[in-house]
Amino acid sequence: METNVLKASKVFDVRFSEVDSMNVVWHGAYPLYFEDAREEFGRKYKLEYLRIAEFGYYAPLVDLEFHYRRPLTYKMRPRIDITFHPTEAAKIVFDYEIHEGADDEIAATGRSVQVFMDKDYRLVWTTPQFFLEWKRMWHLI
Repeated sequence: METNVLKASKVFDVRFSEVDSMNVVWHGAYPLYFEDAREEFGRKYKLEYLRIAEFGYYAPLVDLEFHYRRPLTYKMRPRIDITFHPTEAAKIVFDYEIHEGADDEIAATGRSVQVFMDKDYRLVWTTPQFFLEWKRMWHLI
């Protein structure tokens, strides 16, 4: 069975507070851009953080990586694309690409991994039932 590819995109403004003295986006802004993309994905595919919490779980970030390809500068309007990376493990994995300019060149890429914890902050080793149902709803399993 072929699985769906779940993607979302968001255009954002590079704000003055996000650049350094060289007018280049400071590295600490990239995790926030990725967070904005995860929220956009959650809205689009009904996987918001508060919805996860309603089912009795937290989904903390345990791994985050990003790779720079070209600089982003003040007043740019890049687009971030987020893609769900299916896995059988009890994890939520996303891949990211930030594109900018008329040529749509890739400015940065990245990946994030989230795991599930219960409300007592214990790691959950098996995939929660609600997440299995979410995957079925989107034809991922």
